Amino acid sequence: RLVHLDLKGAAPRAQYLEQVLPLLRALGATGLLLEYEDTFPYTGPLELLRAPHAYSLGDRRTLLSPGMVAVPWYGGCPQAPFPLQFVLKHREFAHLREVKELPNALNPHKEESLALVKAMIDQVMALHEDLQWFHIGCDEVYYLGEGEESKQWLQQQDNTPEKLCLSHIKAVATCLASSYPTVTPIVWDDMLRGMSEETLAESGLPQLVQPMIWDYAADIDVEAKVQLLEKYHRCGFPKVWFASAFKGATGVNQSLTLIGHHLRNQLEWLQVASRSPGDALEGIALTGWQRYDHFSVLCELLPVAIPSLAVCLQTLQNGGYSEKVKENVENLLGMSNLEVDTFMSTSLGTFPGSNILTLVTEVSFYLKSSVDELLERNRYVTGWFSPYHRKRKMIHPIIIHHFQPDAVSLLSKWNAVLQDLQAAMEQVFHRCAIEEWMEENVHPSLQKLQQVVDDLDEA
Repeated sequence: RLVHLDLKGAAPRAQYLEQVLPLLRALGATGLLLEYEDTFPYTGPLELLRAPHAYSLGDRRTLLSPGMVAVPWYGGCPQAPFPLQFVLKHREFAHLREVKELPNALNPHKEESLALVKAMIDQVMALHEDLQWFHIGCDEVYYLGEGEESKQWLQQQDNTPEKLCLSHIKAVATCLASSYPTVTPIVWDDMLRGMSEETLAESGLPQLVQPMIWDYAADIDVEAKVQLLEKYHRCGFPKVWFASAFKGATGVNQSLTLIGHHLRNQLEWLQVASRSPGDALEGIALTGWQRYDHFSVLCELLPVAIPSLAVCLQTLQNGGYSEKVKENVENLLGMSNLEVDTFMSTSLGTFPGSNILTLVTEVSFYLKSSVDELLERNRYVTGWFSPYHRKRKMIHPIIIHHFQPDAVSLLSKWNAVLQDLQAAMEQVFHRCAIEEWMEENVHPSLQKLQQVVDDLDEA
């Protein structure tokens, strides 16, 4: 049971992970799927890939937690045979793009492309001893075949997009296997699903990689997944993985996690697992996406989703969800009442980062609605301090007393909440993540309120 740490957005400080990882072990996690992207401490010619908040060499002791299997994933964004948006956005590597204008995909025909991938893998491997698996990505390959060299390759007899995809998955897997023969590559399976059994069997891929079948829905097609498993088994893949989700799969700018959706996702996967052929299942990764890709906004922060992760891990460990499982989760998180079918708004906890969950819930539920109530539905504001009045800084003196105290009081209240949230976030995240979350989720409403208060003062 791997917990996916998506570090391409709001990467937690190492000190916070030190507090969280023992909790994850207690909840039933047996390993981590580490999506480093630009948080890896690259050196040498790759140093420009490091974000300012990248983990240090010393931090790796935290990420390589005792008793937890580590499965690194060198890339980040899914799109492309080699998921490297965070690399190809840099001018220095732009010449390696599959499509010149797009930083989505690496040109698979250039030797330098594979050399870059190998250099990245080598640096990650150097900091991870005794690895058993390495995730090499390879899903949602939207732009494969659209580069000029790929178009020329596809014009040759018997060449197809399927062969192009398979040949480059094989190239990366072979590169890994040749240098690290005891490490098994994992790949996302969605580019393989539609291929025929004959194509997959003849490709030689089943002897090189383990596919990871992903579906984050609350109502996955269990029968179709079982048939897919049987197909992969017949093709020669000895082992497969599943990938569920505990957060980051229900909305690109989601701020709160609906536990019930993710609980139902785990229960569906348990049904698939119960019908898996023999010992075909290697494990399951509980994904927790922090961004949909390198350029999208943040979705739910890790501390906000800890209750969801706890429910999901305990459900998988116990083979289902029951009152006993609910009690286990509540005890481990220090929560008095765990709600799974509503966004939690009242239940406090004692787990690391629980104060962030409480404050983010308050902001998400009440900040915008309270400001909108005052500015758009208060008749004194809409009738006597409209945009026309505000622009000219004019207001009847009596009207001021009808809503200025409310506006000042509301601004004071939210400034106090946000001061608490800022302090709580500083214990977990770097400044860039806090700034981004605040600008997306707080500033639009707060700035509107502040501007009205300022306009009132001037009027």
